[in-house]
Amino acid sequence: MAGGSVTKPLPTIANATRIVIKIGSSLIGSGALWMAALAEDIAALHAAGKEVIVVSSGAVALGRAHVGYGTKKLTVPQKQAAAAAGQPLLMRAWREALEKHDIRVAQVLLTIEDSEERKRYVNAHATFSELLSHRVVPIVNENDTVATAELKFGDNDRLAARVASMLSADVLVLFSDIDGLYTADPRKDSSATLIDRVDALTPEIIAMGGGSASHLSNGGMKTKLDAAQMTLAAGCHMVIAKGEATHALQQLADGGRCTWFVASTSPQLARKRWIATSVQARGGVVIDEGAERALTQGKSLLPAGVVQVTGDFERGDTITITNMTGTLLARGIIAYTADEAKQIMGKKTDAIAGILGYDGRDTLVHRDDLALV
Repeated sequence: MAGGSVTKPLPTIANATRIVIKIGSSLIGSGALWMAALAEDIAALHAAGKEVIVVSSGAVALGRAHVGYGTKKLTVPQKQAAAAAGQPLLMRAWREALEKHDIRVAQVLLTIEDSEERKRYVNAHATFSELLSHRVVPIVNENDTVATAELKFGDNDRLAARVASMLSADVLVLFSDIDGLYTADPRKDSSATLIDRVDALTPEIIAMGGGSASHLSNGGMKTKLDAAQMTLAAGCHMVIAKGEATHALQQLADGGRCTWFVASTSPQLARKRWIATSVQARGGVVIDEGAERALTQGKSLLPAGVVQVTGDFERGDTITITNMTGTLLARGIIAYTADEAKQIMGKKTDAIAGILGYDGRDTLVHRDDLALV
């Protein structure tokens, strides 16, 4: 154990509700039997009611052979072409593996702008939420066909961390060619020992990051520690485990060798803290006494309770929520633009579609996107 005193039991896959699983390029090349076994493990989690998101590398590795590049080092345009050719092959492999368990899949391709530009972030989050609500497993990859060096996440460890943070996941599983974080590189130092638990990313822990171990992979321990930094800040636990064995996910769930990075708070509390303190409000709404009571009872903010809209905000911006005496009650992420909010304020939710011309969300601010102050 490392990085601070132990105050919480180790996380488990069994206790997680939303799980992001990252699969590297070298693992995708392990063969059909390996993928079939992993699909069986995913299906078991799915059957237990858990939400699973897969971040899968492999498009470039599969596409290079399809295009005819062989094993030579690729230029950026060649990588983009290989990704374009390989992505359908990658999705077909996942679809065939999971449909045997009656699980539907969907492709989600992201660039870094989708996680950093607010409007695109909101749209991506809404897409994920809709897929998960219908029990569809998103298969996520970086959009290498259009991403440039300036826009790339750099590797799918960091991409997986962004996705886990965006979706308030409970656990991020990083499958690797090594079974966790060691005090030194075990391939070079026979005295290196596995660290089974990290509670804080101290300078000593961060200094243990190394380079990429495989010519097929962009990632290394450094990128995994970067991913841990993102996920822990979002209240999401992270685990590094070896993924080469068949049924690697089940082995991890059964207590296999790994390193757990233990978050000090929950994703929900981390998200509410971020809403409450980290983002500048772009406007606000004033609510009546009935809506104020609803908020204090943990309910969402409905249009019917709003009596005034101020500022010029867009969907996905942070706003303030005050009562009729001017007291600040909460901050939240708004589901409508300022103009739309003005049109539907004071109205019942079943009137939204008729007023705006489309069927929007029932809530102005959902309780998951709201933090009382």
